Amino acid sequence: MGSFSVWHWLIFLVIALLLFGGSGKISSIMGDVAKGIKSFKKGMTEDDDVAAKPADGPKKLEGSPPETHPASTTPSGTKVG
Repeated sequence: MGSFSVWHWLIFLVIALLLFGGSGKISSIMGDVAKGIKSFKKGMTEDDDVAAKPADGPKKLEGSPPETHPASTTPSGTKVG
């Protein structure tokens, strides 16, 4: 049994049974992984469909543009702000 004692192997087997024990546990985990991959792929194709659709064009903003004020100057002629 190599460099490990019987107790090491027994503890390893107990942990392995706790993690992977029960029939069908691994297959159910793999089924969940497969469902996750399928839903990810479906979401990616839906994003591509949305990106492929042409936009309605640029939207026009309503209202008037904000008023702009020239920068104030100091008596020496340098700009402030």
